[in-house]
Amino acid sequence: MRVHFIAIGGSAMHNLAIAMLKNGYEVSGSDDEIFEPSKSRLKKYGLLPEEEGWHPKNITKDIDFIILGMHARPDNPELLKAKNLGLKIYSYPEFLFKHSENKKRVVIGGSHGKTTVTAMVMHVLSRLGKDFDYLVGSKLKDFEVMVRLSESAEIMIFEGDEYLSSPIDRRPKFHWYRPHIALLTGIAWDHINVFPTFDDYKSQFEKFINLIEDDGTLIFFEGDKNLKEIVEKVDKNIKKKGYDSLSYEIEVNDVFVIFEGEKYPVKIFGEHNFQNLNGARLVCNELGIDNETFFDAIKDFEGAAKRLELIAKSGNSLVYKDFAHAPSKVKATVKAVKNRYPDKKIVACLELHTFSSLNEKFLDQYAGTMDLADEACVYYNPHALEMKRLPMLDPDTVKKAFGNENLEVVNSTGDVKKWLLDKKGVNTVFLLMSSGNFGGINPDELAGELV
Repeated sequence: MRVHFIAIGGSAMHNLAIAMLKNGYEVSGSDDEIFEPSKSRLKKYGLLPEEEGWHPKNITKDIDFIILGMHARPDNPELLKAKNLGLKIYSYPEFLFKHSENKKRVVIGGSHGKTTVTAMVMHVLSRLGKDFDYLVGSKLKDFEVMVRLSESAEIMIFEGDEYLSSPIDRRPKFHWYRPHIALLTGIAWDHINVFPTFDDYKSQFEKFINLIEDDGTLIFFEGDKNLKEIVEKVDKNIKKKGYDSLSYEIEVNDVFVIFEGEKYPVKIFGEHNFQNLNGARLVCNELGIDNETFFDAIKDFEGAAKRLELIAKSGNSLVYKDFAHAPSKVKATVKAVKNRYPDKKIVACLELHTFSSLNEKFLDQYAGTMDLADEACVYYNPHALEMKRLPMLDPDTVKKAFGNENLEVVNSTGDVKKWLLDKKGVNTVFLLMSSGNFGGINPDELAGELV
């Protein structure tokens, strides 16, 4: 079958394109901007468009169906031609649900931590030789692509994103998946462009819970009062299992989880990760994996890419990169690094890249999020504001919103690189946080310079 991807460069979109190519589909695609690592990976598989942009000539009657990405707009010329020709148009979550209709569906959602929990579950299943399909939001060690589709697997693991399915399908992606086993990590307001109030945002999670299959299971973090409030009022034929953080110990360079009186070595750190670990344990329990087997399989899990990922180390200085962008994620990530390295200088740099983070109305949600860093910088790229059709931000406005007098605010790529390099020193931990790419800076190369 022939399939064309409109906005093939997206994180999930390009991985789905590769997965479908591996499954024997004839795949083509288009996009007006493609960044790394999507660009190199599409090129490797012969899927990189010959020219950037939207070209209606790409859309022909012999295409069996279109998969439409969120980066496209409703007036996209390729989309308009596809509609004109009467072609079937799927969002990628709709297509994935269609693929998984006869499988046991496990969906991991929440405002933060969902990639990590999904990665933990996948790591354990893989270590135990289980056959499963999946969608995850980050590149994982030992997994070539972020999407796997097969006829053989009886289970599909989804990272359940609450953002919109496509420009013409305004429902959240995770509303498509109808899980048999669901996990929610917590609720912290995000995506102000489509959920203008917290109540509106919160209601999407209530709808998700009501879409769990009858006799299914909901696993939820009890420490989130907003989530707990929703769960308590849901009247549906499902099992509800709450969880909290696992206890842990740090002994010099080693970290151990404490569970039922036993100590288990792990390679992760940070309070949020020990919450995530407990949630993943309960998901695996529902899939028939006992606790002892779970902890043995998880001991070498190092995390997902860009989730507190150690990218450089020299002597007693280190560099981590993290996908943190929403306020709750930024605060938790800075705290995790500070707690892990209490005797080191913490230098934290955050890029504002998402629609919410670049919106002046949302900025005050970041108040206090960088306070635990010894040195802190916020960077934003004027081009990102132009692409999102947002008004320019004033650096003083950003600084005031964060409520940190010692915070540096820069809006030039050269300035953010200079700021970081000026902070080089012994016994320092650098934390680079972004869902973007710091204006094209290669973080791995920069990390080498920093240490």
